[in-house]
Amino acid sequence: MDFFANFLQILLWTLWIMIIITFFVVVIRIIMDIFRDTELSGWGKTGWLLFVILLPALGAIVYLFARGNGMARRDAKDAAAIRDAQREYTKGVVEEVGGAAGQIKAAKELLDAGTITQDEYEALKAKALA
Repeated sequence: MDFFANFLQILLWTLWIMIIITFFVVVIRIIMDIFRDTELSGWGKTGWLLFVILLPALGAIVYLFARGNGMARRDAKDAAAIRDAQREYTKGVVEEVGGAAGQIKAAKELLDAGTITQDEYEALKAKALA
């Protein structure tokens, strides 16, 4: 019985540690979002930053309810920008290689590395053969 109680106590401590780590990650993400938001004025950023730092639990909850949709839109916009940059880089790498065989080989290497999908590989292959 004593072993079970100690084991349960260890599990509860682990749970609390994970909750605290998750809370800090959420607060850090909110602070990062405050700084990257172009719609907020300087005073707005200062107000939100003070609110989240001085009252972290309440500030995080209020921020997520009040500005969570905007945070998600900014995340989606950043993800789309990264994907577009990766596509442009991939096109540049494929175009640097001379000839259709070289382009297909380069595209296959990108596919094998997991940089592009099978559909993108087929499109690059068709473009090289055209």
